[in-house]
Amino acid sequence: MVNYPPKFCPYCGTELGSTTLEGEARRYCGDCDRIVWHNPVPGAGVAVVDHREGENAVCCVERAIPPGVGEWTLPAGYIDAAREEEPAEAAARELGEETGLVVDPDALELYDATALPPREGLQVLSLQYVVDRRETSGEPAAGSDAAAARFLTPAEFDRLDERFRPIHEERFRAIAREK
Repeated sequence: MVNYPPKFCPYCGTELGSTTLEGEARRYCGDCDRIVWHNPVPGAGVAVVDHREGENAVCCVERAIPPGVGEWTLPAGYIDAAREEEPAEAAARELGEETGLVVDPDALELYDATALPPREGLQVLSLQYVVDRRETSGEPAAGSDAAAARFLTPAEFDRLDERFRPIHEERFRAIAREK
């Protein structure tokens, strides 16, 4: 299994050919006699919702590193296999790293699971959690890979001359509408 479309076998280094399995074209290593699967990378994020009078605000971050420098997103990142973390633990860790907000992973509710469109050959399976602001501690502050972190309502964001990453904007607006 590899994260990017494979060209060479990750086991022996042989250039891959192709085969058909159950009617689908698959990358195949003839030397190892095995299919090399191209699977999505698991990621997790959390939307912290501050229920305000009139319109909910959601904690957002402005990316400071590629991909998407300058784009606004919901706090999220990859599930770290080396840490053997559960998806909710990864979401809580990423929230802390990117915003300084702290949350117990057990307080998170699964909101959505989506296979994001491939970007530069990488496809991500995104698990999006949501949590009420009262379940968190701390104040938003830009972390290691963020240029800014703050709570925004959709109306506040619309007044800014900024842009969201597409999937994050859809989630931001949908989550902000929830009561």
